[in-house]
Amino acid sequence: MRQLNVVTITTIILVCWVIFIITWERMSPYRKGLPFFREGFWVDLVWYTIVQSYFLKIIIFDYLVAPLQHHFDWSHFQLVHNWPVWVQVVFFLFTHDLYIYLFHRFQHSNKILWRIHEAHHSVKEVDFLAGARSHILEIIINQTIEFAPIILLGADPVVVPIKAMLDSMFGIFIHANINVNLRKLKYFFNTPNLHLWHHANYREVFHANFSTKFSVWDYIFDTVYDPGYAPGDKPENWGLFYDYPRDYFLQHAFSVKRFDERNLLKYRWFKQYYTLRPRLIKSLKNQKDKCMRIYDSLNNYGQQDDNSIKSQ
Repeated sequence: MRQLNVVTITTIILVCWVIFIITWERMSPYRKGLPFFREGFWVDLVWYTIVQSYFLKIIIFDYLVAPLQHHFDWSHFQLVHNWPVWVQVVFFLFTHDLYIYLFHRFQHSNKILWRIHEAHHSVKEVDFLAGARSHILEIIINQTIEFAPIILLGADPVVVPIKAMLDSMFGIFIHANINVNLRKLKYFFNTPNLHLWHHANYREVFHANFSTKFSVWDYIFDTVYDPGYAPGDKPENWGLFYDYPRDYFLQHAFSVKRFDERNLLKYRWFKQYYTLRPRLIKSLKNQKDKCMRIYDSLNNYGQQDDNSIKSQ
């Protein structure tokens, strides 16, 4: 019951945070003129944020962490069991963030690991939702390493939802299209200014700004890039320097086998699948327009009847 209450509270906080960040993006954007429903918005929201997150939660906790917990004796490794909850949260925040920094840095220098990280860099209009776009294998690796120690080392069960909330809040913040200056705090906490540079298509930042929550790692290991000005605002200044598929399934297939998405349109079955969503949207729009015309006709007819009655 206690954990259920914490999950409810953290969910409410996260929803409020999303609303706050979206409002901030509209009021003080880092890059002006970016549309809210940018290219890839629905892929990131539906497939990555909702569908992928739902199934990966089951895979990671039920089929990876749970068997480890039940088939091995971890009673001698309950190192954090008696620590205060806030100490546990801070401990796992820092240790996992250091791991993410190191793994992230390795991904940018390893051709195989780059294949499961490039999806995250494919967004050209980076916003609060862009951080959700991550390859399924990348999430399985990172979140298993993140949550397995919390459970296996005997942390309080509420640490999982609390840390998950903080992860999401930081991820939304550093990818948000907001203009913010944390002044000296930027040497400790990561900021959109630093991380948006990481998503820019410049050679100088391909091996820089790897931090997620705490920028201190970039300063300690001398991988920070902070020129004091923003990247260019053209499409080629952001995302990947090569063409990348727009479809969720093709993005995962692309990590295994390189191909040109446009060449697949010659296959009838693929063209039907690829154009399904645009056709559905067009159909819904046509139905909406049709309903509006019927409504206007009925409204005009009613007004004519009223005028006829009055004239009599």
